[in-house]
Amino acid sequence: MRNFDDLSEREILALAIGAEEEDGRIYADFADGLRQDYPATARVFAEMAAEENTHRRRLIDLYVSKFGEHIPLVRRQDIRGYIQRKPIWQLRPLGVEAVRGRVREMEQDAARFYRVALERTGDAATRKLLGDLAEAEVKHDQRAAALEAEYLTPDARRSEDEHARRRFILQVIQPGLVGLMDGSVSTLAPVFAAAFATHQPWNAFLVGIAASLGAGISMGFAEALADDGKLSGRGAPLLRGAVCGLMTTAGGVGHTLPFLIPDFFTATAIACAVVVVELAVIAWIQWRYMDTPPLSAAAKVMLGGGLVLAAGIIIGNS
Repeated sequence: MRNFDDLSEREILALAIGAEEEDGRIYADFADGLRQDYPATARVFAEMAAEENTHRRRLIDLYVSKFGEHIPLVRRQDIRGYIQRKPIWQLRPLGVEAVRGRVREMEQDAARFYRVALERTGDAATRKLLGDLAEAEVKHDQRAAALEAEYLTPDARRSEDEHARRRFILQVIQPGLVGLMDGSVSTLAPVFAAAFATHQPWNAFLVGIAASLGAGISMGFAEALADDGKLSGRGAPLLRGAVCGLMTTAGGVGHTLPFLIPDFFTATAIACAVVVVELAVIAWIQWRYMDTPPLSAAAKVMLGGGLVLAAGIIIGNS
């Protein structure tokens, strides 16, 4: 790898050309990835890709006038300390707010590059162009805001925000809630049955950990294999499976940890309190994201959890 300070003026221009081309393709990838779900935002990034292409042409014209037709391949990853960008395909599914944040970082990085490159050349024409491009990159935020004002009307933004909310619910909240409900409720019976059967908190803890991990693995695979998300719009199966599996395990581990306390009655009392908190959280999520009436959500969750808890205690005492 080379240090930036070791680059010649020719190599700096070649690097700038490659960087502008890469940024333009990233903006175009953003536009393509968002076009179906966020058409207004996609138009903004398509316009920005066109501007990056204009910058690239200006750099090429200057390079050709000074150094000829051949442009050496100088890439960002060849320069020590240069910020590396992940390919867009590694970032999918694209979240619109994450993309907007990524774009702001790109513009700041580009402006910083041109300011540093400006100090490495003494040619008047090159310095002028690099200074102009640095200023243009700084103004891109304003340009992006202007494009958003043009394309992202209040109705379009509301539509995109609502779509983003629905995607978040389908891809994260729903599998997470299913996992949390399964982990919090299904593990109650074996944990409390083991606790009341043996009156040994450690035995209950081992049963709870085993049940939580087993349920998490099972639910994770079940959710990931349920569908590929293409027709249902539920997103990447691996993401849904991971969320569901982790939340299932967390739901079971929550009321299992108190059984690390050696005293049986203290451990059981704390575990019961944790169960109430878990069920309340489930009811709140149903009310907050699933539009379930709060009293109805609480009644259903508490009834189901109470029945399973009672079954565990009865079996453990039999």
